Amino acid sequence: MSPSPIRRPAPAFDVFNVYFERIYDPTMHIVFTFDGEIDVGIMKEATKRLIASDPYLRSRFAAVDGQPVWEEVPEEQWEGAFVLFPAGEVEILPPPPLDVRSGPQVRVNLCRRGEGDLLAVTCHHGFCDASGAMTLARDLFSVYRGIMEDPDFRPIRRDPYDRSTDRILALYSDEERQRALAEEAPFVDRWRFPVERTGRGTPRIVCRTLPPERLGLAKAFGKRHGATVNDVLIGAFFLAFAKIRGDPSDRGAPRSILTSADLRRKHPGLHAEGLPMNLSIAYEVTLSAGEGARLEDVIGQVAAITARRKAGSLGLAAILFYEEILAGGMPAVRTFFDDMIERYRTSGLKNPVFSNLGVFDPGNYLPVPGKDGTELGLLDVRYLPCACWPYGFLTIASTFRDRLTITTAYEEGPYSTAVVERFLEYVDGYLP
Repeated sequence: MSPSPIRRPAPAFDVFNVYFERIYDPTMHIVFTFDGEIDVGIMKEATKRLIASDPYLRSRFAAVDGQPVWEEVPEEQWEGAFVLFPAGEVEILPPPPLDVRSGPQVRVNLCRRGEGDLLAVTCHHGFCDASGAMTLARDLFSVYRGIMEDPDFRPIRRDPYDRSTDRILALYSDEERQRALAEEAPFVDRWRFPVERTGRGTPRIVCRTLPPERLGLAKAFGKRHGATVNDVLIGAFFLAFAKIRGDPSDRGAPRSILTSADLRRKHPGLHAEGLPMNLSIAYEVTLSAGEGARLEDVIGQVAAITARRKAGSLGLAAILFYEEILAGGMPAVRTFFDDMIERYRTSGLKNPVFSNLGVFDPGNYLPVPGKDGTELGLLDVRYLPCACWPYGFLTIASTFRDRLTITTAYEEGPYSTAVVERFLEYVDGYLP
């Protein structure tokens, strides 16, 4: 009789990010472009040893006796965690989705190209957020380097770690928690991206990369208006969304977007271990703009909202909200998502989401030796977000070597590629 698998409780943030599969594909990818060839055998071994080192990475998500858990899977089920696309094969982006319920929680996709390798680190939002995915990529290259230097190298095996938000909750008194819940207004869906039809389609990625001088202009614009670059991006995203809709009812009316915040930045040092997990929350930004509005007409509204959020108990209400639902068991979680989907279906409305992932530091990943031992050049780092279908719509921004890239992932068919591309042109046009 085989022993029972090792199981550990899955916290609320993990559970909800798994079940957001009801409105988008929670698979995420970080794509690295090099100017030469990675050692395939060593990268495959690095993937295996990285998985072996983390008890959650080598697990699958499951519900056992009504309780959400991370359940370790045997090593023979790790097949597929490393995939090689030989030279000459069609390069496909985004890579295929990752199944959070089969494990392990990472897949490394290596695409061999004549001009240099492309490597995509794939994970699922149920396992970690964007910051966690970047941590995972950093750890992968660290293990790869270690094996290049010493074939017997193995990363330190992690003990089971706290994946919950308990340490954040512990910072607040009961009175502060109740006040945060009372002050948090529920999200109200007021508009949506133009769709061709509902249903599913073909995953697509569209991105737009701006030259370094544009980032400098955005910083200068923000400084003049008491705003951050993130505020500038939110304002441009909002105005582009109104323009792509072209709906007169939007003019001067309150319209909302969701944006994200990484609680690691709000509470530096609280999760200093740099572990791959979910510690990001969404909050609502509601603005109004008249016909012909420019960025300077809305930037003050954006800056005031984000500053107020950062100064307050950012994320506390979201944590308490998720914890309260999960306390009712998995039926309560499924009911929550059933109700959400029904609201979207009947209203046809779903506020868009914008997330700025910040600056990708090449020092987090380099050096990366090539197959002959010489150091490879890192030409680009790009993040491919979760692919949405109606009525969800998500755009992200990231910066690598002063080049700002705006990206959206969507399903063609329900969404028109031409319309999505025009939308990113509008975002570009509103930026300084």
